[in-house]
Amino acid sequence: MDDLFGSAAKVLTVAELTRAIRGTLETKVGAVWVQGEVSNYKAHPSGHQYFTLKDSRAQISCVIFRNAMGPLRKPLTDGAQVQVYGQISVFEARGQYQLSVQILQPRGLGVLQAKFEALKRKLEAEGLFDPARKRPLPKFPRRIGIITSPSGAAIRDMLNVLRRRAPNVHILINPVRVQGTGAAAEIAVAIRELAQPNESWAPLDVIVLARGGGSIEDLWEFNEEIVARAIVASEIPVVSAVGHEIDFTIADFVADLRAPTPSAAAEVIVADSVEVARRVNELAVCLDKCLRNFLSNSQMRLRFLWERTLARELVNRMRDAQQQLDLAKENLKRGVEQFLATTRVAFVQRARVLKSFHPGRELVTRRNALTDLSRRFAGIPSTLLRNAQQRFRRVDAILRVLGPEATLRRGYSITRTGEGKVLRSVAQVTPAMQISTQMSDGEFASRVEQTDKKPRRLPKSC
Repeated sequence: MDDLFGSAAKVLTVAELTRAIRGTLETKVGAVWVQGEVSNYKAHPSGHQYFTLKDSRAQISCVIFRNAMGPLRKPLTDGAQVQVYGQISVFEARGQYQLSVQILQPRGLGVLQAKFEALKRKLEAEGLFDPARKRPLPKFPRRIGIITSPSGAAIRDMLNVLRRRAPNVHILINPVRVQGTGAAAEIAVAIRELAQPNESWAPLDVIVLARGGGSIEDLWEFNEEIVARAIVASEIPVVSAVGHEIDFTIADFVADLRAPTPSAAAEVIVADSVEVARRVNELAVCLDKCLRNFLSNSQMRLRFLWERTLARELVNRMRDAQQQLDLAKENLKRGVEQFLATTRVAFVQRARVLKSFHPGRELVTRRNALTDLSRRFAGIPSTLLRNAQQRFRRVDAILRVLGPEATLRRGYSITRTGEGKVLRSVAQVTPAMQISTQMSDGEFASRVEQTDKKPRRLPKSC
């Protein structure tokens, strides 16, 4: 017995052993998917739920902590066949290993549905589904951006509805793939492109994500987190019109508005122009009736009728003036655009010519030099200025004595070629060459007949 106890490196407590087993299970096994039958289900007043998951050969204890999952669609009961996803751990107080459940779904629902529910719970916990976060759509949008497949039926249905209900609305289509590998990234990029200011198009009033119906696999690109984050980050309201009325995607929950179909989205985001005109006329008639009833027994009825006639005349004239103003705006706009186009072409041409000269830099340099000289001259005392003038006169007198004109007056001359270049050597002279000679009292031209290029020694007197 002494040898047995002596060979043990350390005697563990029960808590230490249990904690070691827990660490091994959590690191070696970790999170797993398990399926089986629910038994011994119990909902504790604390909000935690306990049950046993079993099959024909084994069983494991499971716990759903209060904040681990959202409310179940269907209450959990004994005998239910389920799939659960959770973390293997140990309840140390009992020395019992258990599964801490994070996802629970009916058996056979599939991994995609489980991923859908997990992401839905995550984004909902961040408050991205909160109605207070979502922005209202403009009542009368003028520019609508549509992100969808250019070849699908969804875009055709939307365009038909929009042209019928609001023919004056401008539509910008950003074509993307709506299914397949990489389609989610394309959709997210398209949302960011339309949401950010761009010189190529005017700011949009609303963005629509559109796609026809399909299975959960077909619509899965709209269940990706990257698409949901792009919708939330958009500064422009986003409408999700994905699938049919029974189809729901993550994009539906985070969008500012969910439409059951693409056609329904087109009807929701724009008002019917015919209906609007009819409603305006009804309101005008109703208002007129109210005014008539209000003033029917009043002594001011006659005056009111006169004022109403005057007001109608003023309204008619204002409408005529508005139409004339609209026409003048259009004419002015066309004239300005044509003038700007012509001016832009001329500007580009002149800029190309002036680009090689860069007069700006020379002007700045000269201006700086002039400013510096002005500052320096302003600070020079009058005595220094007179001394500088005297030195300048002395230098000018010296230059007059030593300058070329004084040299010419002493009997020398300057000979140039026909192009005005000074001849400094006989080697530069050729027969029949036209030359000009400058002397102190004038200049004459001559023609070389013959040259003798042999060097000659000048007399000592020279």
